[in-house]
Amino acid sequence: MKPIVHPVTPDRWGDLAALFGEKGACGGCWCMWYRQSRREFEARKGEGNRRSMQALVAAGEEPGLLAYAGGEPVGWCAVAPRERYPRLAGSRILKPVDGQPVWSVVCFFVRKDWRGRGVTRALLDAAVDFVRARGGRIVEGYPVEPKKGRLPDAFAYHGLATAFRKAGFREVARRSPTRPIMRRRLRPSR
Repeated sequence: MKPIVHPVTPDRWGDLAALFGEKGACGGCWCMWYRQSRREFEARKGEGNRRSMQALVAAGEEPGLLAYAGGEPVGWCAVAPRERYPRLAGSRILKPVDGQPVWSVVCFFVRKDWRGRGVTRALLDAAVDFVRARGGRIVEGYPVEPKKGRLPDAFAYHGLATAFRKAGFREVARRSPTRPIMRRRLRPSR
């Protein structure tokens, strides 16, 4: 069954909260890592990050996408204009490649029983459509490319380079052996 994907809107907040659970997806992150400084993130970890994400959703920002299967949320993808993720600019590995405006896909969270079933790919395809519909021309991702073997799920939250390649992304920079920067250029929607 291919998941159905929708932007996170205020009426879908409960689904995002259910998917992330008590741990806020991973260690109280609530997908706020790239949106805050390290100090802010640590101070808000857990409940503070949940409130920060909920405020974004309540304000109508649509900070990402939810994948559904059988009416239940099974996956998440964070996607927004790069400037919404200030931590990227200060990263030695993920700093901007050039001055072009891009939308960034920074994180995935897939429910354990749905991992390895194409949810990440469905979310990537939907992210491309989401960005195109909002006038974006470049979608950029920061996946992991393991040197060998399978990467533990806990370290695959950026997505895997293989999934990005299958979704039409091409490598544009690599400042670390395992972290390519990948882009997909979009044609305007008609």
